[in-house]
Amino acid sequence: MDTVRPAADAKNIRLQSVLDPAAGPVLGDSERLQQIVWNLLSNGIKFTPKRGRVQVCLQRINSHVEIIVADTGQGISAEFLPYVFERFRQADSSITRSFGGLGLGLAIVRQLVELHGGTVHAESPGEGQGAAFTVKLPLMAVGPTVIEPERVHPAVGGSVPFDCSPRLDGLKILIVDDDADIRDLLTYTLEVCGAEVIAAASADEAISTLTESSTPMNILISDIGMPDEDGYALLRRVRALEPEKGGGIPAIALTAYARTQDRRAALLAGFQSHVAKPVEPAELIAVIANLAGRIKGI
Repeated sequence: MDTVRPAADAKNIRLQSVLDPAAGPVLGDSERLQQIVWNLLSNGIKFTPKRGRVQVCLQRINSHVEIIVADTGQGISAEFLPYVFERFRQADSSITRSFGGLGLGLAIVRQLVELHGGTVHAESPGEGQGAAFTVKLPLMAVGPTVIEPERVHPAVGGSVPFDCSPRLDGLKILIVDDDADIRDLLTYTLEVCGAEVIAAASADEAISTLTESSTPMNILISDIGMPDEDGYALLRRVRALEPEKGGGIPAIALTAYARTQDRRAALLAGFQSHVAKPVEPAELIAVIANLAGRIKGI
């Protein structure tokens, strides 16, 4: 929720939570579970108009934990509901142009939820009437018999503190992502830490920025899953440039594809680092500082 809050604030969207901190435990990968919720929240904020509302509810229902992400956005037609979790499917092809993205977020949610032994389903009264996504995850069959730990506010549990250390003053960073919310979030995060940030929405825009900039860029951060040309195609074009035009710029792959083979593919493609969505600001800042020679050994 902290990660998507700047995107919600930018659209005056109320981000509400009703969370039971004692609902669990479930057995799973904490980063992938975070990715499930991040994808659902990002989707809700993207398709909710200004001054709307996105609500997250966490509760225990019998032998399952339920996570419900509901919004007051554009909703889903009855005809499209059965296909909402399919890869590369969107209710309207113009959505790619209007909102960005390839229609992969919900497909990734379903895959990750099912790998955890759970289920996910979508509900919507219809177009223009909002939508709700419910994730059900099984409780652990046998819980450990330990003293109940101190309850931590759900907004801070498990996250790396964001303290802008090290600083990024003097660095010029190019961000490439077709999702406007992600561009705004990353721009805000890095500028707070002192960097100068230029954001591009496509590979063509990124190449123009690199070749026409009066001063060289220090770091490239690119999404992988973009329409028309993906991050791999962009990096091939970048590496074909002359060094003085940015051909040798250190590059970070930023992607929802977070498996080991995805990280390996990014590194083999020529990226120096791979950072999975949802983005932990402290991790991204550390990676940038390391590539820029500000710190060693990360």
